[in-house]
Amino acid sequence: MSRKHRHLKGAEVSCCVKYFLFGFNIIFWLLGAAFLGIGLWAWAEKGVLSNLSLITDLGGFDPVWLFMVVGGVMFILGFAGCIGALRENTLLLKFFSVFLGLIFFLELTAGILAFVFKDWIKDQLNFFINNNIKAYRDDIDLQNLIDFTQEYWMCCGAHGPDDWNQNIYFNCTDRNPSRERCGVPFSCCVKNPAEDIINTQCGYDIRLEGDLDRQKSIYTKGCVGQFEKWLQDNLIVVAGIFVGTALLQIFGICLAQNLVSDVKAVKANW
Repeated sequence: MSRKHRHLKGAEVSCCVKYFLFGFNIIFWLLGAAFLGIGLWAWAEKGVLSNLSLITDLGGFDPVWLFMVVGGVMFILGFAGCIGALRENTLLLKFFSVFLGLIFFLELTAGILAFVFKDWIKDQLNFFINNNIKAYRDDIDLQNLIDFTQEYWMCCGAHGPDDWNQNIYFNCTDRNPSRERCGVPFSCCVKNPAEDIINTQCGYDIRLEGDLDRQKSIYTKGCVGQFEKWLQDNLIVVAGIFVGTALLQIFGICLAQNLVSDVKAVKANW
């Protein structure tokens, strides 16, 4: 009896599972490559690739790292899943499912720890924002991230506008020669709907004024408090995203394990 005949008479690899897993991972792989490409392009634009010592010189969080890490993980997992499914390679499929399972476990652990240690997370968020306020002018990507955060959540600083006193360009010391002394970035300013052009000087000298005058011109609430409020207001949406992501991961693991079982069953009949 030929091997082909035995394969048809015995166990078979499900084409639906095989090509569905391949399609699932090809999208994953391409997205990872796109994220990785954006990260590398951003690093090249900032000259990091030609001078790797710049990595250690960054005073705050570089958003490019997020693209690099997420893109790298997605690229590796997508590659393993694609080739593993297409070639029916059990080693790559096991790597894909184990790694995806590990990521799922880490996400679950992080979620539980975040709920249990809410106050610690709040302190770390406060430290993270203040640390990046100090490095606001050091990196254009970090600057854009902070501006977006303050505009989106209508906040200023970690706990208020005075947090910008930690930045060498915005502090109120007599030794500060900057024109931005005792000011805040334009992203702290209350937007006027009638203005089409952003006034980048709207925050100049604003912290020299009293609290009532400040409230008319800039956001006076801190980003930590606004973030907590945003989470409470969008709890269902955030929970839905996490649950949906978890279900996709579990689905991918099940598909990979199902395909591994089919491949092993076919090989056992040879």
